[in-house]
Amino acid sequence: MISPDLARRLHDAGLAWTPANGDRFWLPDRELEQEVFTVSDMVVEVRDYPTGRVLALNGTTEWALDAIEDHEAVWLPRLDQLLERLGRHFLSLTARSGGHVVRLQVGEQQEDHVDVGAADAAARAVLSLIERGRQV
Repeated sequence: MISPDLARRLHDAGLAWTPANGDRFWLPDRELEQEVFTVSDMVVEVRDYPTGRVLALNGTTEWALDAIEDHEAVWLPRLDQLLERLGRHFLSLTARSGGHVVRLQVGEQQEDHVDVGAADAAARAVLSLIERGRQV
């Protein structure tokens, strides 16, 4: 999962997101900064009973937030989603001492984006394309 800082920067830069099952997001500025939410059609709740633990399959839960507008949610894209967004610009992802490198082809130039985590390196690459007005 990418860092909240990079997720916020991608969000603020205008990275489009169509929520789908399994996507993760967080809600800054709502006293929920430490919580990561997952988009799901089905909620699974762990319940402990004297007879043992069960996984309860629920369609909804009573304590849930009523609703939030999508622009309030900050998407936490997975590595595969970020690499997909890089499209034809993506050349490689490699590990090196202390981190990961995502190499892009942008026009005639190749460029590297480096971070400790592979997803963060890919997020930096996506952000660089957005900041240059490239479609991702």
